[in-house]
Amino acid sequence: MIAQTLKWVGDVNGFLELIDQRRLPGEFVKLQCRNTEQLYEAIKTLAVRGAPAIGVSAAYGVVLGMQKLTEADNVERRLEVLAKSCKYLALSRPTAINLFWALDRVRKSAEEFVAGKPDAKLPALREAVLTEANAIYQEDVEMCRRIGENGEKFIKPGAGILTHCNAGALATAGQGTALSPMFEAHKKGRKFKVYSDETRPLLQGARLTAWELKQAGIEVVVICDNMAGCVMKQGHINAVITGADRIAANGDTANKIGTYSLSILAREHGIPFYIAAPSSTFDLSIKSGDEIPIEQRADEEVTTFGKTQIAPDGVKVYNPAFDVTDASNITAIITEKGIIENPCTDSISKHLRF
Repeated sequence: MIAQTLKWVGDVNGFLELIDQRRLPGEFVKLQCRNTEQLYEAIKTLAVRGAPAIGVSAAYGVVLGMQKLTEADNVERRLEVLAKSCKYLALSRPTAINLFWALDRVRKSAEEFVAGKPDAKLPALREAVLTEANAIYQEDVEMCRRIGENGEKFIKPGAGILTHCNAGALATAGQGTALSPMFEAHKKGRKFKVYSDETRPLLQGARLTAWELKQAGIEVVVICDNMAGCVMKQGHINAVITGADRIAANGDTANKIGTYSLSILAREHGIPFYIAAPSSTFDLSIKSGDEIPIEQRADEEVTTFGKTQIAPDGVKVYNPAFDVTDASNITAIITEKGIIENPCTDSISKHLRF
């Protein structure tokens, strides 16, 4: 079974239903977001997470924002509310570029609709916004499938694959990015083993990736983050595949904290290191990873484990949610368009033109 992380329920007056990932694996609970405030909180607190899933959710968030309007509101007011919804949701998390990409796409689509049909009634505008959000959803589903088809060749029979954080169906509208090649290889009957880093401090690997792979019938072994080098040295790992939250023009890639360390370990042990991400994750306005904004999260994520305090009161904490892996450490980037080997500014630019 591959989880459906999110779905829109109903028409323009409907709501966004999400799997509450804060509760997994202990509880499987659906969360209903009926306004932008609820969705903002869901994104901020990681009830929904993963760059593609955040982007798709935000697109539907604009639909929720438009529910505040009435027929009495003129065109200027409609576009003002739409813009405010986009700006508000954009503040939820700073690193994943898909969030801003999706919001910008929905906003531009609505503005183009109004420009072409300035006398259109409010229901028509709201329907146009929902149609665009649905299109983003469907495109993500298709992109995930194609990433899997393009990347499954890197998973050989009997291989050991290491992954970090969660870049599966729970992180997207489809079957995932980093996990998608694994799902496709599994569909073909290929036998392999996945080593899932626990991914401190929020344990997305232990809680979410292990849950997804187990549900799909794929053999998975959870390891502590600091075991990765040892497992590589012992010869258990043949490839590393992770997702990405933003990729700079030169191929430097932001992903969950700890990914950079894995790329160095993989390089030292001669193990290929792959990034799997849709084209919407590239940010060509940023030349290198030095310019990628890195989200800083709450101290409590590090100083507590569950509800148990594990560090002294008042201790200082550094808790970046992401780090940046240099393009030189990346063997290839797997996208829905194909494979970018030895990623650099030129190869990425050429790849994204098609």
